Amino acid sequence: SEQNITKFTNAQERFEIDGGYAAESDARKLVAGLGLRSDRLELPIGALSGGERRRLELSRILFAGSDLLLLDEPTNHLDADARDWLLSFLRSYRGALLVISHDLDLLDEAITRVIHLDREAEEATGEIVEYRGTYSQYLVSRERDEERLSKMAERQQSEIKRLSTLADSMRGQTAKRARVAKNLDNRAERIRTNQVEGPAARRTIELRFPPPPSCGRTVLTANGLWKSYGANDVFADVSFDVGRGERLLVMGLNGAGKTSLLKILAGESEADLGDFELGLSVSAGYYAQEHEGIDSGVSMIDHMRRDSELGDEGVRALLGMFGLSGDKVFQDAGTLSGGEKTKLALAQLVAGNHNLLLLDEPTNNLDPMSRTATGTALAAWPGTMVIVSHDVEFVEALAPDRILLMPDGQLDYFSAESLELVALA
Repeated sequence: SEQNITKFTNAQERFEIDGGYAAESDARKLVAGLGLRSDRLELPIGALSGGERRRLELSRILFAGSDLLLLDEPTNHLDADARDWLLSFLRSYRGALLVISHDLDLLDEAITRVIHLDREAEEATGEIVEYRGTYSQYLVSRERDEERLSKMAERQQSEIKRLSTLADSMRGQTAKRARVAKNLDNRAERIRTNQVEGPAARRTIELRFPPPPSCGRTVLTANGLWKSYGANDVFADVSFDVGRGERLLVMGLNGAGKTSLLKILAGESEADLGDFELGLSVSAGYYAQEHEGIDSGVSMIDHMRRDSELGDEGVRALLGMFGLSGDKVFQDAGTLSGGEKTKLALAQLVAGNHNLLLLDEPTNNLDPMSRTATGTALAAWPGTMVIVSHDVEFVEALAPDRILLMPDGQLDYFSAESLELVALA
């Protein structure tokens, strides 16, 4: 009918105006920009790596064309090219952007205002202070503010002490001197009422991993490992061994099977073909990048109790080493931030007293101070490690002995040239 034709024509025009005909092309451009290959789009979500799922979710958010983007650590799991593409996209984004990130380049290139939450302790009520400009400009302004507050607090404390001392020297003498002492006390009290507090000292973290238990010379041997998801072969015929005290870095593009390999070695998944064997007296600990081992509804201290025989006092001391202290230890682990989950998972590794660590992006979500402390602690640990990481600083601190290139399973010695590829792989 004429009415239906008109409805169809109007709907078609609206579809075209809204970009319907270009939607799939635009979506594929976004996905390609974030480094997710087009053939991976045909796979079920469960077949994608953690990095690929993060890219897909980020693509979905950007494709929605929102006027406001709320992004929590958006550059985690991204290689150098995808990260550069995202920075370019956000730099030209015309809407409002609210971001939480430890990526200093992102904070300098994409933001115009910083909201500083000043809170002295976990249970304290915080105060919000606003700074205009980039993150680097915020650091300069914040340092000036802290210096100003510190000097003001010192001056006020010095004046209170001077007035109190002077008042004390006049007590017990004449009535006139007693009145002067009272006035001095009032002046000191007025300063106390409006007294500012100097900035709290910045908390530092110093981590220590216990010496690993002794084990055989060959810690891990893998023979012809093969993993597929449906018709998609992720990797095939991967064989290698790892010696006692060796550090093996697993490298490859997103989707090359790095996480799948570590899950197999950790016993979280099974290879379709091939097998692996742990050496004599080897105890393996696994850090999962998606925190699969952390359960909602279970407190932090209960997570630690099932991984350690230290007792509550020892467990709380261990959590405190990672900056998780006080009543925080009784908090539901499912409500923790990404950084807090990372610290809990690392604390579980320490409590497990392992001599082989399988680490899948262990510095994701950590603030710069905690990331450096973790790298320093692991660098000093003499145990065996199989590592997946895009963090150049972390990898450089660990100084791996060899690299395993996925999906081909090719082994090579680590070198300065390898370090240049870490952010790309």
